[in-house]
Amino acid sequence: MMDGSPGHIRFPFDTPPAPGEAIEVAEGVLWMRLPLPMKLDHVNVYALDDGPSWTIVDTGMNSSKTRGIWERLMAGPLAGKPVGRVLVTHHHPDHVGLAGWFQEQGAELLTSRTAWLLARMLQLDPNDTPPPEVVAYWRAAGMSDEIVASRMEEPPYMFRKTVWPMPFGFQRLKQGDTLHAGGRDWAVHTGGGHAPEHVTLWETEGSVVIAGDQILPSISPNLGVYATEPEADPVADWLDACERLTALAREDHLVLGGHKLPFQGLPARMGQLISNHHGALERLEEFLSEPATAGGCFQPLFMRRIGPGEYGLALVEAMAHCLHLWHAGRATREVTEDGRWLFRSVTPG
Repeated sequence: MMDGSPGHIRFPFDTPPAPGEAIEVAEGVLWMRLPLPMKLDHVNVYALDDGPSWTIVDTGMNSSKTRGIWERLMAGPLAGKPVGRVLVTHHHPDHVGLAGWFQEQGAELLTSRTAWLLARMLQLDPNDTPPPEVVAYWRAAGMSDEIVASRMEEPPYMFRKTVWPMPFGFQRLKQGDTLHAGGRDWAVHTGGGHAPEHVTLWETEGSVVIAGDQILPSISPNLGVYATEPEADPVADWLDACERLTALAREDHLVLGGHKLPFQGLPARMGQLISNHHGALERLEEFLSEPATAGGCFQPLFMRRIGPGEYGLALVEAMAHCLHLWHAGRATREVTEDGRWLFRSVTPG
């Protein structure tokens, strides 16, 4: 969610493709864009030309509108050739949402084991209302009683409503694998922080990188802690992944991300991503000279007003940064009688 200055980043394509259209960003590599019903209103997807068929990378959310756009894409830019494989970079609904739909049409699913397991697990969640563990986590994060009450009265977000049912069976992608697609060999490097075992593809004899949400040009992917693992440290996972991927970055890389525009200038962007989060942690540590819940830390972290449409993602990201300081021994945590977590920076002795 954190904004970053473009710096030395260059954008070879200044206009995204319209719904149902595609732009060839490299030989045999098509860039397409699908709508999302949220503030970040789009997701980028890609198609790699395998000759008689296509490998597509990510799918958009499951909706009749998105399926209709895919049907136009398959009849138009994809030239009527079948989708033979669907590669999912990570388990979030805007990326995995129609994987099962393509599988039912004969496509093979390629993704990491963690992404597949999480998608299957979340799809099988039977809860139609927030369970007690989730409500307790909201309170621990500092969500106000009024917002908790309103969320209890509203229909909750349910993963299964935005993701087409996924049948059994997938091909695992893991760190160190090589994949042939679109007439190219791609090295598989996995990231973390935004989503565990997030798949990225790096062309071995060229300059194209398919990055999903691991590397974006002008925003930092959300690093959130959720009730499923309430003491996780995705910020540590994120910084570790950034350091590893920085070693691969070249100035000429064309980075195809899950959102925003394709870009070049990857070494500079990796430096920005790392420094932005270290800067946020330093501001947070200073702010926590007085105890606060994660929900009380929006201003030092994001340095802008957080509206209702961003509140949920901001809350889980604030919790992630507070917990990172706690795990690193840079902050303490006190649990109040009403279950809220108060963080306070550790004063150097």
